[in-house]
Amino acid sequence: MIASRDRRLSARNMMTRTRILIAEDEAASRVGLGELLTTWGYEVTAVADGREALEKASELRPALIIADLVMPKMDGITLLRTLKADATLPSLIILTGHGTIETAVQAMREGAYDYLTKPVDVDRLHVLTEKALERGAVLKEVTLLRHQVRHLGRFGELIGDTRAMREVYRLLELAAPSTAPVFIWGESGTGKELAARTIHTLSPRKQGPFVPINCAAIPETLLESEIFGHEKGAFTGATERRMGYFELADGGTIFLDEIAEMKISTQAKFLRILQEGSFRRLGGAKEIRVDVRVVAATNKDPERAVQDGLIREDLYYRLNVFNVHLPPLRERREDIPLLVRSLLEEFEARYGRTVQGVDAGALTLLTEYDWPGNVRELRNVLERAVLVAQGNLITPADLPPIGRSQRCASTSDFNFPVGITVDAAEKVLILNTLEHTHQNKTKAAEILGISLKTLHNKLARYREETTSAPDG
Repeated sequence: MIASRDRRLSARNMMTRTRILIAEDEAASRVGLGELLTTWGYEVTAVADGREALEKASELRPALIIADLVMPKMDGITLLRTLKADATLPSLIILTGHGTIETAVQAMREGAYDYLTKPVDVDRLHVLTEKALERGAVLKEVTLLRHQVRHLGRFGELIGDTRAMREVYRLLELAAPSTAPVFIWGESGTGKELAARTIHTLSPRKQGPFVPINCAAIPETLLESEIFGHEKGAFTGATERRMGYFELADGGTIFLDEIAEMKISTQAKFLRILQEGSFRRLGGAKEIRVDVRVVAATNKDPERAVQDGLIREDLYYRLNVFNVHLPPLRERREDIPLLVRSLLEEFEARYGRTVQGVDAGALTLLTEYDWPGNVRELRNVLERAVLVAQGNLITPADLPPIGRSQRCASTSDFNFPVGITVDAAEKVLILNTLEHTHQNKTKAAEILGISLKTLHNKLARYREETTSAPDG
């Protein structure tokens, strides 16, 4: 396993030439560490004391510093504190003798990633180097997102600058670097999957797969097979072995949306995976071990769902290490202008239309409406408005009858411009009908005169288009 990781790490670093700075006053140790790290594909600079390390750190901007705790001119702790004070602290691993382990632990409390005792264990050094560099990459991503929050009012794909959203960002930032489960809850359309993707993107697992599962969209009879996989002959129609979502997510993150829709018996098996990290495919006898970060979500109050018997109590407490509540849009109306601006930029780029914004009347309607479908509904309304708008500004006439009337939308509510494609017009019609039915897909399918399966397929295609579209 070490050899395999060596090859992967070496191949990666030969392309990126990640910089590592070694600060070690013992010449033999300094040379040995430098040669070892070089064979692993890193670009290494080695110095003999802490003061020189500080100068080189400012000049080279290394991704990782490996520093001896006891050095002349400036020791490892002082180096750590100086870098930290200048807000330029890269990941740092402390080298220490057995007599100074307590001081090394104190260094970790002050920001060092970890420590290694001398003589250095090569395998442990390799693991810590890789993990420290992964952590450094995550911290850079977090720094970028903090900049976005300060200047753009957004955190990754989540948009909002209210106190409630800033608390969401804080929790996501805390949860992301760990491997602990996360429980996200909020009304439909508040952005639970976006929050889960943000956690994955900010984690050391971001190079691994992100596998979302909507437990409500998979029939109960198939859910267990989809999650755990099955062996050939496990049930009628199982003509071949199939990997489940947990195997597909190995090394990454699995997102279980609407977990309250999962059968209690299936929840029990899922709990076992969380506790033991292993499971069996349907019809299988072999234990399969996986390394998967779990993020679960529900549109219900989770404690109420536990009381109502929709979520197992032991499963809830196992998942609820980090609890993130996404507020409904009606509770953060101040974010609506920011959301409108961002979404209009996205749709303008996607459809090649020039829409500069919304007029005062349209903005009043958008900010006063309660948005039962939350951000998802706002997105649908604005996408329709961009497609039907006749001018550079969206007016109340370009919006469906939100906040004005509860009458059923009819074909007279649509004013398609010349040149709109059939596909785009169909999308407007479908999304508008869903708005009217408050996202009730069964009722919307009946109104549209199509099957529920066809509706699901079209919505899945729209989601893929949204995911693949530029951020505007």
